[in-house]
Amino acid sequence: MRKHVIGIFVAMAMAGSASNALAEDPMLQDDVPDVHTVVRGDTLWDISNTFLKNPWLWPEIWHVNAQIENPHLIYPGDRIRLIYLDGQPRLTLDNSGRIYKLEPKAHVISTGEAIDTIPLDEINSFLSRSRVVGKDELKLAPYVISGRDQHLIVGAGDQLYVRGEVDEPRTVYGVYREGDKYVDPVTDEFLGIQARDIGTVVVHSSEDGIATMNVTRTTEEIRIGDRLLREEERAIDSTFFPSAPVADIEGQILAVEGGVSQVGNMDVVVINRGDREGLVPGNVLAVYKRGGTVLDRVSGDRVKLPDERAGLLMIFRTFEKVSMGLVLEADQGLKVEDLVKNP
Repeated sequence: MRKHVIGIFVAMAMAGSASNALAEDPMLQDDVPDVHTVVRGDTLWDISNTFLKNPWLWPEIWHVNAQIENPHLIYPGDRIRLIYLDGQPRLTLDNSGRIYKLEPKAHVISTGEAIDTIPLDEINSFLSRSRVVGKDELKLAPYVISGRDQHLIVGAGDQLYVRGEVDEPRTVYGVYREGDKYVDPVTDEFLGIQARDIGTVVVHSSEDGIATMNVTRTTEEIRIGDRLLREEERAIDSTFFPSAPVADIEGQILAVEGGVSQVGNMDVVVINRGDREGLVPGNVLAVYKRGGTVLDRVSGDRVKLPDERAGLLMIFRTFEKVSMGLVLEADQGLKVEDLVKNP
């Protein structure tokens, strides 16, 4: 499993609160160590798993040492110690073993050498630029009418022409194609339409309702009729820290990015819960296989077996009614319609 998706930027720990965990308490591993020495390549997920059975509750037991000049970053050589305060377990940072880089004139260590979050560009290929939009948002958006020299298919480095109202030159747009329609499998509520990411373009010029655009990125060939939506003024957090949702969540996997039905590690899934249910990026959810129904050969009744926990996912993007999550663990084959719940 690519556990390095979640980094170890420890400032996140101070942003957590006990309310996030609802009534759940941190549970120490049976063979929990008294100390862990940080090595290059460690991640929050690795270290949390070392100490906790429920690693998303890391913020609940992180104890900031006020004597440390900068407690927000962890470096190779630092020791994370398990201590007890008022009978409660706490993890604290001991940086007396910190490894310093030797320079000709000074002993220095930069924040860039800290065990920090894996940069977004290293996990970007696993995330998704696709969006979820309303019924008419794509239909009303500007659309591609031609490539340069009337080409019907356009790739990165080409130019294309767009019909519709666009903003001034150098404005960045995403190119999208209509994908799945999301409907709640329980209530039949319309949840949105997938705007599937195709590429990125930049406005070069516009005249009489026709814009010339430069293609800077494609995931596949841009086609006539593909729609443009302005690049959102938001940033996908490069610091994802595991946390429990603030409310009880019970939902389902609606779809898997890429159109497949089976789900594995590092796959992107869409679930039928979002902003209105209180989900935020970084929330960790457990995935459950539905329990089957069997015949009780003694009583003759049909009995439903308990749902079986089969994986974990991390929410990285939320919309009003749905969210996108990255599968961190898949203990067995997951699939569309599997359940998602608080971990």
